[in-house]
Amino acid sequence: MRLAVVALVSTLALAAACAAAVATSGAPSTRVSSGNTPILPIQADDGYYKSAAAAVDARIAERGIKPAKNVILFIGDGMGISTITASRIYAGQSAGVDGESFRLAMETLPWSALSKTYSDNFQISDSAGTAVAMVSGIKTLSGVLGVNSKASYGNCASVEGNTAETLFELAARSGLATGLVSTARITHATPASAYAKTPHRNWEADTDMRGASSDTCKDIARQLIEWPEGDFDIILGGGREKFLPAGTPDPEYADKTGERSDNRNLITEWTAKSPDHKFVFDKAGFDAADFTTPAKVLGLFEPGHMQYELDRENDPAGEPHIAEMTRAAITRLSQNPEGYVLMVEGGRIDHAHHGGNAIRALEDTMAFDLAVATALEMTDREDTLIIVTADHSHTLSIAGYAQRGNPILGLSASGIGGEGGSMGTDGLPYTTLGYANGPGACVETGKDADGKPAYECKRQDLTGVDTLAADFRQPALVPLYSETHGGEDVAAFASGPGANLVSGVIEQNELFHIMGRAIGLIPAPDAD
Repeated sequence: MRLAVVALVSTLALAAACAAAVATSGAPSTRVSSGNTPILPIQADDGYYKSAAAAVDARIAERGIKPAKNVILFIGDGMGISTITASRIYAGQSAGVDGESFRLAMETLPWSALSKTYSDNFQISDSAGTAVAMVSGIKTLSGVLGVNSKASYGNCASVEGNTAETLFELAARSGLATGLVSTARITHATPASAYAKTPHRNWEADTDMRGASSDTCKDIARQLIEWPEGDFDIILGGGREKFLPAGTPDPEYADKTGERSDNRNLITEWTAKSPDHKFVFDKAGFDAADFTTPAKVLGLFEPGHMQYELDRENDPAGEPHIAEMTRAAITRLSQNPEGYVLMVEGGRIDHAHHGGNAIRALEDTMAFDLAVATALEMTDREDTLIIVTADHSHTLSIAGYAQRGNPILGLSASGIGGEGGSMGTDGLPYTTLGYANGPGACVETGKDADGKPAYECKRQDLTGVDTLAADFRQPALVPLYSETHGGEDVAAFASGPGANLVSGVIEQNELFHIMGRAIGLIPAPDAD
């Protein structure tokens, strides 16, 4: 039985306990006495910033706000509402209980809202524009990090004068601990939004910049190591190749090397900063690390993204589970008596969806939910604001008239016949889960005359096909090599001080203002 499935027993027990807990907001108070001195970010004159700040301030005036010591932002990359629903059912069925009535840990948080994910220039945004909204309080262009909408995509010269400060920068400047956890490359869009200023999200290493690399336009990996605010206290994720020089062997895979062309070994530069700067790259090193010390830990567990949860056991050197990384991060950050700000990203939910591979998306969502459960277990709702949300959705749909208890990854079976039964009008069965577009619209039929894969793009007969297989791609309508994001609102769940501001339908960039006001890092609009 896979680890994610076994761990669901603990998640189920915790979810029941959390559901029984009653969150109280106390008497309304519009003043936050967190001990931090509010800092006005440089983007405070941005129209998006002002609008979101005013909306949050109005709710504070009406409902009050308690001060938070710590903030944890959980981002399930691509975890739309259909993904949450399907994962809920899958989690329950995997645990041998009723899936439809099952509750994920994130669903036990007492406050929730719908978050609007459009960017300044796209109806359906990417992870960069949406991440900037959450960590900087503005809407910006899709594809950029740490800059406002006046910057130009791919134009280094447009960065100066158009940068935005993040919650993590304000926290570090105020003496709080900071941490990043992701199952993606730590230089990928979502975690990079915490520290990078770049007009192109893909400029992760200098070789990705095609000659644009310079001291005034730095690649993302370099920006992490040279972060002006000091260093993050803990960084755990993937992406070693972006930190190692080309030709330098990867410490885990003999056939892989680094990517950098500037001959800089950024990992060595990290460890050379002080005896307390540590680096780990495998499960053994992670398990041996003491996260109760002041050591600043950089953990990069893969050359690229970390393994999908379904494949994690196949890693020869082993990888920590996202829940284990979350536990380590909270343990390390809790050493700071002033408090901390932490981001935890389930980055590979998104990648599985892009591949039209629902089972891996659901498995990674289950693992992500266990990380949420871990944080709820380790923290106090009286001093820690936890927000669980997604940056954007995907085109996953749950459709048909499947009967109660039907395997969520299986063929739709209603048992009632007639319209909406288990067969299409073409006489072929269909799966409950499907995508509006993506690689599942076509099936490989062999090789063409040049030896390249040949595809047939039509509805395939799934009779006798194992739709629960690890590599099965759910059927899709529009054939694309990579399935796309979805543009509908995503869920935001919250608990702890400031959680009472997460309700209704909100702009995604309001989450920054909720977190910043709760922890006392940004001032109220009338104090601007």
